[in-house]
Amino acid sequence: MNTKLARSQMLKQQIRAWEVLDEKVLEVMESIPREFFVPKNFADFAFADMEIPLPHDEYMMAPKIEGKLLQALEITKKDTVLEVGTGSGYLTACLAHMSKEVLSIDIYKDFLISAKEKLADQKIKNVNLSNLDIFETDQKNKYDVIVFTGSIKKFQRKFLNLLNPGGRIFVTIGELPIMESQIITSDSQNTLIQDKIFETCLPALKNQKFNKPFLL
Repeated sequence: MNTKLARSQMLKQQIRAWEVLDEKVLEVMESIPREFFVPKNFADFAFADMEIPLPHDEYMMAPKIEGKLLQALEITKKDTVLEVGTGSGYLTACLAHMSKEVLSIDIYKDFLISAKEKLADQKIKNVNLSNLDIFETDQKNKYDVIVFTGSIKKFQRKFLNLLNPGGRIFVTIGELPIMESQIITSDSQNTLIQDKIFETCLPALKNQKFNKPFLL
């Protein structure tokens, strides 16, 4: 496979075609070797317009989804990021390049071990990895950006407590066959603002628990 050509075609035919035109996003997706993060048996599909299977019935997002969410979040070098679901570590690397610091959490230790090795190989040093479950952990820190890499059935208002003022959350909400990816923010009165950016289907995050008073 001609990696340089395949990456160029991915950017042109998938990312730009889906109206991802932010030069910072295009630059980071061009500079980070996506092929290095996919499972070895799917190396030939690293730049394909598809989800790539991972262990534990998880998936690596299609490139256009990754590009679209990175653009929608408008990440800056001053931002701290919480990534819920490390997975392959590719999106983690993208987030790290665009932000000040990333905490990436996952319930599967093997994902974290693999991601740690790959991020170190790429000399990415502004990422912390932790074996945590967002639905079980009482996080005290606040972040400028939160990224859910899997879908949730309902959004819980308590996630807003993890945001700094002006912060934003990328999350995909719903159940098959209809899910909506949204950017969620809140104003100074803590009023929820939901901005739908596209429809897609992502595997559901595991261990979801609901407490009705906290659902939107």
